Amino acid sequence: MKRWIALVELGFAVLFLACGVVSWRAARRTTEFAGTEEHPGFAAVRYVPPLLLLACALVMVGGLLVIDAVARSYARSVARRGIEPMI
Repeated sequence: MKRWIALVELGFAVLFLACGVVSWRAARRTTEFAGTEEHPGFAAVRYVPPLLLLACALVMVGGLLVIDAVARSYARSVARRGIEPMI
């Protein structure tokens, strides 16, 4: 059962990381201005802060899911079997 949960978490991690990349790319807005006789043309880049925040949050959650999936896959039971609990 732990392996299935870890695989689902890895799937969601990949999805969140891909959505983070899409959000990061969508956050960049480029506007090109034509040149005149007096001034040369140039391109201005503007970033949209909510999309950058969304991208950062998606990457953080995706990273946490990867860490949790790895921990689930390789973790053993903490308590040894056959030991009675202390009361």
